[in-house]
Amino acid sequence: MTSPSPQARIADLVAGTLHAYGIRHAFGIPGGEVLTLVDALRLAGIRFVLTRHETPAAFMAAGANAIANTPGVLVTTLGPGLANAVNAIADASQEHVPLIVVSGVVDHDIRHRYTHQVLDHAKLLNGIVKDSFEIESDGAAATTARAIELALTPPFGPVHIDLAPGTAIRPASPGEIIAAPPQEIVLPPSDDDAGLVNLADLLGKAKRPLLLAGFEAARQDAGPEVLQLCERLNAPLMTTYKAKGLVDEDHALCLGGAGLSPLADKSLKEILSAADLIVLAGYDPIEMRQGWLDPFHDDQTVIDLQGAPCSHAMHRCDVRVSGPLKATLAAIATRIEPRTESWPQGEPAKAHTQLTKSFAAPADWGAHAVFETLQEMADADAVITVDSGAHRILLCHTLRMHRPLRLLQSAGFCTMGIALPMAAGVKAVAPNETVIAVLGDGGLEMGIGELATLRDEGLNITVLVLQDESLALIELKQKKLAFERCGVGLGKTRFEDIATAFGGHGVRVSSRGSLLQELKSAATRQTFSVIVCDIEATDYIDRI
Repeated sequence: MTSPSPQARIADLVAGTLHAYGIRHAFGIPGGEVLTLVDALRLAGIRFVLTRHETPAAFMAAGANAIANTPGVLVTTLGPGLANAVNAIADASQEHVPLIVVSGVVDHDIRHRYTHQVLDHAKLLNGIVKDSFEIESDGAAATTARAIELALTPPFGPVHIDLAPGTAIRPASPGEIIAAPPQEIVLPPSDDDAGLVNLADLLGKAKRPLLLAGFEAARQDAGPEVLQLCERLNAPLMTTYKAKGLVDEDHALCLGGAGLSPLADKSLKEILSAADLIVLAGYDPIEMRQGWLDPFHDDQTVIDLQGAPCSHAMHRCDVRVSGPLKATLAAIATRIEPRTESWPQGEPAKAHTQLTKSFAAPADWGAHAVFETLQEMADADAVITVDSGAHRILLCHTLRMHRPLRLLQSAGFCTMGIALPMAAGVKAVAPNETVIAVLGDGGLEMGIGELATLRDEGLNITVLVLQDESLALIELKQKKLAFERCGVGLGKTRFEDIATAFGGHGVRVSSRGSLLQELKSAATRQTFSVIVCDIEATDYIDRI
């Protein structure tokens, strides 16, 4: 812990504590009630990034968290400022993002008389934050640290802090210090633990074992341990969408992502049903859909390995193991003799072949061709963010990811408008990363003002837009229900012209060759690039 300067304000204690926990960026829109805090952030060495709307600001904070592995910070003014961010705070809740939401609030002495822009922030956020605190004159640093620690307690999530302007500017109490995180020591499981021995024995006897891994395995960097266990058992691996790249998807045992595409799930659930033992590793079914309710039958053994239990009623399990995921996986794998006799009928290889065939490009140009070209261009280190929609489903089965946390998306909440701001958050904290945002025309129009944030912050991001003049996924669902097309059509916005008006580079393409060339040029450009791909909404029919 460190002492603040003699002239320190309460806001300086808050900002200093955020900095002590490794936070270097905050995102939001200031108002009069948070100006002292914004000044304190600057003095503490935390860059405040001005956005055009509070919801994208929180998405930027989520992108920053994914790469920097420190809590994201959202700053809003009172009332409408905080209310604007509710969608993204709910996303942080369901996506398990450790997000610190700091909002201004009316001062105590007029709070019960003054009504302009006043609402109960805690009640507004009840149900989507882990807790809500208010910074008072005493214990400001301790309260801030408590909020951060709660956000970082598994399962991660958003925590809200109110800070009144009169409190923020008040001098810090003599002797109050900036709080810093404690040293964390995680003890591995004991090698002679009877439960571990029995668990390894159970896995070793399985004839058709299968692993299903989730986002927590990716966030805890448990890919090497997952791969070791898969190879020891000769077991195929499925992941959730957010865990893509946990193990290099070119590996023969990797079957890719599951949970949203009926086309993919047809093959994946067949092999899931054929397994006699299923290991869930850092898996939270919040990323899955109704088709994954009760996916395991009675004669299958289901083992759930979790760093922290997740609350759901999606499926049963027979054995639940709580503990540090990486260490637990490694301890199990080392007790299992390598084997080659699993899956004697070769079902995993057959499923892999069928999946590849199902998502092969049907034409020289279209959504499939866009993503095959993107695969050709983007190296293993590129960070790709993708918005919700039909294009996301196709992208997640077309792109092969080679590293974890390189494909970022909203998979539990599945909100639209996230790809562009999340990419901005990544680039803000990691300016040397190659960052590509993939979204549809509806998603870009939802948050197009953030192109100005890219310009002002100098973020040279590639924005890849698939323009089909439709909310294509919803249109597909209308067709399936035999409804008339209604409320899903979009006009043909000239995004390339808008990109130029915002100070970036804009271009429209309609072939693989031109797309490849523009992707290469965008990677060397100093400003952001918007590449618009003309496609048809019908590209997705019976192909996702």
